[in-house]
Amino acid sequence: MKWEENVRRVVPYVAGEQPHKQKMIKLNTNECPYPPAPGVAELAKQLDCAALRRYPDPNTTPLVDALADYYHVNRDQVFVGVGSDDVISMTFMTFFNSSRPILFPDVTYSFYDVWAELYRIPYKTCALDADWHIRPEDYRQENGGIIFPNPNAPTGLLEPLSVVEDILRHNPDVVVIVDEAYVDFGGESALSLVDQYDNLLVVQTFSKSRAMAGLRIGFCIGNAKLIRYLNDVKFSFNSYTMNYPSQLLGVEAVRDDTYFKETTGRIIRTRERVKEALQELGFTFPDSRANFIFARHETVSGEQLFLALREADIYVRHWNKPRIGEYLRITVGTDEEMDALLAFLRAYLHKEAV
Repeated sequence: MKWEENVRRVVPYVAGEQPHKQKMIKLNTNECPYPPAPGVAELAKQLDCAALRRYPDPNTTPLVDALADYYHVNRDQVFVGVGSDDVISMTFMTFFNSSRPILFPDVTYSFYDVWAELYRIPYKTCALDADWHIRPEDYRQENGGIIFPNPNAPTGLLEPLSVVEDILRHNPDVVVIVDEAYVDFGGESALSLVDQYDNLLVVQTFSKSRAMAGLRIGFCIGNAKLIRYLNDVKFSFNSYTMNYPSQLLGVEAVRDDTYFKETTGRIIRTRERVKEALQELGFTFPDSRANFIFARHETVSGEQLFLALREADIYVRHWNKPRIGEYLRITVGTDEEMDALLAFLRAYLHKEAV
């Protein structure tokens, strides 16, 4: 058909499977296994539904103010979006507009190349080393911008701030985005560098550590000029991006710092215990500092294990891609969920060994 000549064609991002079964163990999308802060549920019961007939605050003022207070920055240094995916998409549109390729790792969050293709941004991937670490020297070539997760996804590895600073020092003329979706599970945030580097944007999300994936809240913090440019693009795209309930409930989540730290601490303890158990079962993995473990077995293929787990209604993530095809990304669930996963693996691997 003639009209198809003008269609923008891209290979879309493939999200983790979202099954709806009563009895299943869902460890494939890095959601928090625990509910949001208690105050979130209480406030949700009291929301003024009559207010839903009006547009929400386009500046997301209450949430921006709460985040600025929590992270000890000025409110003009905070940008809020509909999940960190929305925030990062806006950064691509706003800052990656030169003819030079942007740079990101070859094994990383698989939305980066999708956005680059969608917005017609040239890009180049930089190979992680044999131990899954970034090689900062690879980011000293000419480029139109840089983005990388820290901790990385799907490997879970954390780069020290010295690596982040090395990349920033060698790239003062482009925007460098550090995607910290998983930093609350044992990482050191690059937020401490924001005042030193006016080209740094740090992106975080409420979807993982604050247990609010369903409300879609993300944000970034950086130099006030960067935030102004982002807001210009946002208001040229959609003034009312974040809904009224998300704004109010997001504030409540930020307020309960005690619950936030208790929940992340609980997930970290479970992660470290499961690492030991997986090692005993013959798995190897990078030293994750995220809420997941990126593991491969020494004798059984990743695809075989993925399918066997799925048949048992235990969902993990698997990619049939170069370098990572033998790995499973296993979200850290509750202790009960992880014990069920380990029990299944013990029985299955014993059967395979017989």
